[in-house]
Amino acid sequence: MFGHRSDLPLDKDPLSRFLPWLIAFMVYLAVLALAGALVLNAVIVRWDRGVTGTLTVQIAPLERPPSVSAADARADEERRQKAVLDLLRSVPEVARAEALDDQRLMALLEPWLGTTEVAEDLPLPGLVDVELKPGTSLDAAALGARLAKAVPGTSIDDHKIWLERLVRLIRMVEAVASVVLMFIGLATVGTVVFATRTGLAVHQEAIEVLHLIGAQDSYVAQQFARRALVLGLRGGLVGLVLAVPTLFGISYLAAHLEAGLLPDVDMGPAHWLALISMPLAAALIAMVTARMTVMRTLARML
Repeated sequence: MFGHRSDLPLDKDPLSRFLPWLIAFMVYLAVLALAGALVLNAVIVRWDRGVTGTLTVQIAPLERPPSVSAADARADEERRQKAVLDLLRSVPEVARAEALDDQRLMALLEPWLGTTEVAEDLPLPGLVDVELKPGTSLDAAALGARLAKAVPGTSIDDHKIWLERLVRLIRMVEAVASVVLMFIGLATVGTVVFATRTGLAVHQEAIEVLHLIGAQDSYVAQQFARRALVLGLRGGLVGLVLAVPTLFGISYLAAHLEAGLLPDVDMGPAHWLALISMPLAAALIAMVTARMTVMRTLARML
């Protein structure tokens, strides 16, 4: 296909030097947009798997008079925590209720406070990690009211509430990325149409000669389509080669970002396959666009 002889001197067209670079730029942007959409979707799946069906119970420390010793205050906090655990484990929908020790609590605070020495002087609440049974539904508000009545200062953090809001935001960003991909595709089509029409105008005399010796419109369209396929694939590969280091650079910076604000999400083989297929997709779009443009233009010209 790539070594087939052409009866039109398309290699000498000035636009043949610029079209691959334009397509490379389009593929570069398309790969970045598609990678962003795939990563966001992976984040949603991971958070939904890890957060849905879980609750966090917070036991706020009570204010105590100075006359109460630290040992008595500690013992009272342990009694409050045990009462919360007993109540949670009596709920049929709860599969597991586990209190976080001080070491795990310090590890959760370290990304934001930087050092655990600062957190040791703070009145930290007690946290209980609750996991619900699969396929069950729990009224978090009613359970929170029961806990607050039994152990004052207790509250429930239902992860589903903020997760749903975050998912809506990410879905909106995904939609924007999809619109960007659509506009990139339209820009690629417009670029190929312009280049093809310019080539038809430049080689109009040669095309008329081909028609005189019996060549059909489909034959001429095949010449332009084959050339667009080669240029599109060449430019697409250049765009992919430029986009891959950019993705690795962004991944490196995100992995070394402090405060643990971004989740550690790796793209799987299917994601990389989708990104690698972008040059081929751009080449096929260029080929089909060139063929349709030539067929429609020749139907009006001749």
